[in-house]
Formats: sequence, C-alpha cells, structure tokens
Amino acid sequence: MKAIWNDQVIAEADKDQLIYIERNWYFPPNSVKAEFLRKSDTPYTCPWKGVCQYFDVGEGDNWSKDNAWSYPEPKPSAFDIVKKDFSNYVAFWRDVKVTE
Repeated sequence: MKAIWNDQVIAEADKDQLIYIERNWYFPPNSVKAEFLRKSDTPYTCPWKGVCQYFDVGEGDNWSKDNAWSYPEPKPSAFDIVKKDFSNYVAFWRDVKVTE
C-alpha cells in the first residue's frame, strides 16, 4: 500500500505490515519517508489510544497541516484492543491518499 501526497509516495509497505484502526491504515515507522513529515504542535489525546502526535505533511514551502498522526506511546489497554503494538505507526488523511 502507498500513501501519496502531491503525486509523491511518502510511505509504502505491504498491506500485511499495516494496521487498520478505526477506518485508517497505520504504516510502520520504517516505511514512512520522514523528510515529508514535520511535527505539529496540535494537541490531541484519544480516550482509548492515548496522546497523539500530529504531523504536517509536505516539503519546502508547501505543507498540509496535521495530515498525519501517530501514537508514540499508546495506552497499554490499546494494545489489547488492537491486538498489535502500533507505537509510532503513522496514519494519514485529507491531502494524503492511501491506495493499494
């Protein structure tokens, strides 16, 4: 599967390496091109997953605010729900298209 922003592949991994949570595909950290992510200061805490880290997606002077996110340290109870460790996995939305 691929995450595509502005006609560029910014993440790519086999579907069996991704984790599907709440209608979003989470890519393994090593499959994401970090140069396209910039930490955002937007705060959010999911009631069951924990503290979220948002990222702006882009390059140069062209950035899409908060178009990616991850959970660096999910709540331990979230692992019981998801059945996998999704720490630092990255999900995308809005300006980023995820395709097979």
